[in-house]
Amino acid sequence: MTVNLFEKHEDTLQAAIAAIRSRAYWSPYPESPRAYDEDAPQAGEQAFQELLGKPFVLDQPSSGSSSGAEASPYGTSLGISYPAASPQELIAAAKAAMPAWAHATVQDRVGVCLEILDRLADRSFEMAHAVMQTTGQAFLMSFQAGGPHALDRALEAVAYAYQEMTRLPDQMRWEKPQGKRDPIQVDKQWLIRPRGVAVTIGVSTFPTWNGYPGIFASLATGNPVIVKPHPATILPLALFVATARDVLSEADFDPNVVLLAVDTPDAPIAKELVMDPAVGIVDYTGGSSFGEWLEEHVTHALVFTEKAGVNSVIVDSATDLKGVFRNLSVSLSMYSGQMCTTPQNIYIPRDGVTVGDEQAPFSEVASGLAAAIDSLLSDQQRAGDILGSIKSDAIAGRIEEAASAGEVLLESRRIDHPNFPGAEVRTPVVVKVDVADTEAYMQEMFGPIFFVVATESTAQSLELAARSARERGAITWLVYTTSEEVMDAAVDAAVDAGVSVAFNLTGGLYVNQNVAFSDFHVSGANPAGNASLTDPAFVAGRFRQIGIRVPV
Repeated sequence: MTVNLFEKHEDTLQAAIAAIRSRAYWSPYPESPRAYDEDAPQAGEQAFQELLGKPFVLDQPSSGSSSGAEASPYGTSLGISYPAASPQELIAAAKAAMPAWAHATVQDRVGVCLEILDRLADRSFEMAHAVMQTTGQAFLMSFQAGGPHALDRALEAVAYAYQEMTRLPDQMRWEKPQGKRDPIQVDKQWLIRPRGVAVTIGVSTFPTWNGYPGIFASLATGNPVIVKPHPATILPLALFVATARDVLSEADFDPNVVLLAVDTPDAPIAKELVMDPAVGIVDYTGGSSFGEWLEEHVTHALVFTEKAGVNSVIVDSATDLKGVFRNLSVSLSMYSGQMCTTPQNIYIPRDGVTVGDEQAPFSEVASGLAAAIDSLLSDQQRAGDILGSIKSDAIAGRIEEAASAGEVLLESRRIDHPNFPGAEVRTPVVVKVDVADTEAYMQEMFGPIFFVVATESTAQSLELAARSARERGAITWLVYTTSEEVMDAAVDAAVDAGVSVAFNLTGGLYVNQNVAFSDFHVSGANPAGNASLTDPAFVAGRFRQIGIRVPV
């Protein structure tokens, strides 16, 4: 290794460690595209265009065939093929690469991780186009969530890993007094033993943001990683793998420390991969069904999951309903509701909401929210920039299903995207249901589908939100209230249900947004997932401390 990568990036690492301790805002990766070199946007788009219609170059074990089932939600022809390999080939290559990686110093491994992040930051515009054209996100969200914000989460995981691995001394001379006799002296050393081969199973909507934390936590702690993207969203994680392998090779490590595993919907390989006894860690983001299968069957490995959930908004009282509508309309519209933090159920007492000294009727609050969404999305260009494109054909069916569940307050309509005529752009459907219609709203309806639930009281609203969190999982709550008593009750209910809760958001901060180094994403305390991005528990189990004692 000609350059000491740890020394090169140590200031960034120390700043990240300080951030996770203080929880204050900090990021080394600018989230505004304007903060980058003037030629960066064009260069990134050109780099993306050069990937289209040809095999993705990746020098790793391969059966010689190629695999991939990507189709852009925007109608762009991707035509990218990827090297395919059997699970056995990938596991064998990862196992062969593991010893040297495991025996490297903590500083060497962390330095490599930090260099990978640095190079990914240089590819932020290329990554933005890759994320946009495979997930259906709008460009700005693709740039931020796929690039800088994902890198923040990755760096956060590296910082936690470094902190946990260096918490104890790696060697020391132990001495025990023996009275008049000579003391017992023992030279003690502790070596880090990685857990085993790690498998990351990617999600189709936020591949890097959700994938990087587990990937980098495993790499920093000495585990090789096999990255298995969602078959409909391969390119972003393939770009990561290519970048990581370049850095590993230049640092004189076997590049097979990081491998890409590609499959198709009709020939999945995830189960075969994770059931190999060499696998010690599995990171998964996606639907509940497969997540629950992993938790039940992969007993030989450490399994981290983020699954589905039903997020709630409880409206009790407010000082400014227009601010409530303005904030909620954006939260409900961003990326067509295809975010795991997007609210689904809006609970409003049927007697209405206290606004200052007046009582706003239920109908006024419900119709006001629907009107705010409709107004926000009235301009086609703005609607396209906010909504992006529908990712899955199944979402369109769910929109129709939801519309039949109650009184439609706002119909979903198709929008012609001004830049991408092939995109499937749909505005949200907002449906009013009665509190008794639990079959309609007590399950996740992923997509631009929202239920306004008429409850008997705010107390019942909190009870229902807590029930859905305990039974179905939840990641976020948003509560609007001017009452300290209601706020206290909401905090107690949220903590008991294991859900992060925000209050009275009316400005430019939205409940969907989750900030690295400060906010924990998923609590691990309800069925929405068993892990949190990112806390010490997310990294500490990925390695073990092995002691060596030598008498002096």
